[in-house]
Amino acid sequence: MKKEEITELFNKFENACYVYQEIECWSARELMEILGYSKWENFKKIIDKSKQSLENVGERALDHFPDVRKMVVIGSGSVRELSDIALTRYACYVVAQNGDPNKPEIAFAQTYFAVQTRKQELIEQRLLDVARVNARVKLTKSEKKMSEILFSKGIDEKGFANIRSQGDKALFGGHATIEMKKKLCVPDSRPLADFLPTLLIKAKDFATELTSHNVVEKDLDTCKEITNEHVTNNTSVRNVLLKRGIKPEELPAGEDIKKVQRRLDTETKKVCANTKKIKLRKK
Repeated sequence: MKKEEITELFNKFENACYVYQEIECWSARELMEILGYSKWENFKKIIDKSKQSLENVGERALDHFPDVRKMVVIGSGSVRELSDIALTRYACYVVAQNGDPNKPEIAFAQTYFAVQTRKQELIEQRLLDVARVNARVKLTKSEKKMSEILFSKGIDEKGFANIRSQGDKALFGGHATIEMKKKLCVPDSRPLADFLPTLLIKAKDFATELTSHNVVEKDLDTCKEITNEHVTNNTSVRNVLLKRGIKPEELPAGEDIKKVQRRLDTETKKVCANTKKIKLRKK
């Protein structure tokens, strides 16, 4: 997501915030539009699902999703009352978690409502952290898919490890996996990818996906054929990076992905703990 897009969304969420019973809230009607939904009926389904999510973990949905009424101006210029829902920060976060993850507005909202300080620079950093963690998860899935394909071809774990190592060697300009781990100070027991920057995680993922695809499409059977295929794909990805002035082996290590994940998890837990509940007044 570009910086100007982040700034635009940040301002929209900030401007939509209002105080209800001394608690910061967002109008469900306004949030619907910011998140890119055009029909209240569709967005209401996400809200209902979010309410159930809270109930499932022992939270009272009404403490975070109270029904309210708001006055709106309609086409004729007259004003009429409309049903709405006041959403606490935690409610907004849960709604974002239940929204369409392919919408950039949803991805931004998940981070915006998880960060308590409401500072744009911290939100930008968290978006980068989330992108890196997601890329790592995607690579794990791609490698699992490739291993299953290779095992069906009779390649054992040792053969798979060698194929993957040869791919790394091609991507990193002749530097084997073990060399790159030493260069980036990666513990012997940890995967190299856990300490790679997002760009290289995605590079490895793309090469892995190419190999899985071509092994099936070309019906490659032998360890030699598959190794050559994986080396060719990693070499091709490397050449693309080199054309953009990027040498994979010279990029600095990224923060331990486990530390990043723990930080994200901690921030997420704080959303509920630090969000005040709305106490409904007795009529």
